[in-house]
Amino acid sequence: MPRGKPAGVPCVQLTADLRCALFGRPERPAVCGGLQPDGEMCGADREHALTWIADLERTTGPAARPGAQGPLTLAR
Repeated sequence: MPRGKPAGVPCVQLTADLRCALFGRPERPAVCGGLQPDGEMCGADREHALTWIADLERTTGPAARPGAQGPLTLAR
């Protein structure tokens, strides 16, 4: 997603079984490789992990950054 991924929108690179189609490939965005799962993020189940990621998107999105506009784009 060249201009970033809006919060709440699934990544276009997710496969039908919700896996990353770019995992291990050089074109995988740096932000994806930099997001390292841990116990706090993953919790006990998928629902916990999805809630954690939704909160992350909400708290780091444009509404959380005064003066910012458009989707959050993290690139290195």
